[in-house]
Amino acid sequence: MANDTITKTLAVTVGLSLVCSILVSSAAVLLKPVQDDNQKLDLQKNILAISGLVKEPQALSSDQIAARFKEVTPQLVDIKTGKIVADVNGLDAEKYVQQNAAKDPSLSHTLEAGQDIAGIKRQANVAKIYKVTENGKLKTLILPIHGRGLWSTLYGYIALEDDLKTVSGFGFYSHAETPGLGGEVDNPTWKASWIGKQVFDANDQLSIKVIKGAVTSGSANAAHEIDGLAGATLTSVGVNNLVQFWLGQEGFGPFLANLKKGEA
Repeated sequence: MANDTITKTLAVTVGLSLVCSILVSSAAVLLKPVQDDNQKLDLQKNILAISGLVKEPQALSSDQIAARFKEVTPQLVDIKTGKIVADVNGLDAEKYVQQNAAKDPSLSHTLEAGQDIAGIKRQANVAKIYKVTENGKLKTLILPIHGRGLWSTLYGYIALEDDLKTVSGFGFYSHAETPGLGGEVDNPTWKASWIGKQVFDANDQLSIKVIKGAVTSGSANAAHEIDGLAGATLTSVGVNNLVQFWLGQEGFGPFLANLKKGEA
């Protein structure tokens, strides 16, 4: 019975807890490089798919993905000026992580309620964009976008053709919207409905919009409208708002204007 004392029981419990903590911590440290590599690979797959360079990235090996991704050039853009910058605190475009910067008060800014239609609260001062070029000329521009849906923040990309107004790809790589409802943002048919839509009208005003219900074929605004998600009004509104934000003056509006003038 001497071995059943409270003191010995507590000692065994504490000892086991310490051993388990050490094992878990060691596993986390050892697995971090693998996790980082997997995250990088997943990002590359998403960008290649949205850029149109690869139709089925899941069918390619990691080496094949890395080889194709060499056709994509990441760049850093100052949100306020719309100008390309070389680095952020010594981090170049390869190492800079926009989501991390958005959490750092020294690398981001708080959005006023009237500005924050995307519901992101804080915005990184510098964004990371991607370009696909051909014969030295821009072929596809891939812009990161994110904002609140119904239950989560959606993270994704929108790709524009070289005219900087025609959508060539669209999709989210992370969200927690309701499967079968807001989760239909992952529906291939819905994502494909964005392709060919016009972001700006004839007067160069931002005009793309996710509407409630279905787009009326042949209507005056059909070229700028996207079908709303059935049964997911709030997610549809969220997607519309985040696209409006990132393509507008608080987002990539200044950068797109500079590109059109050949100044970015």
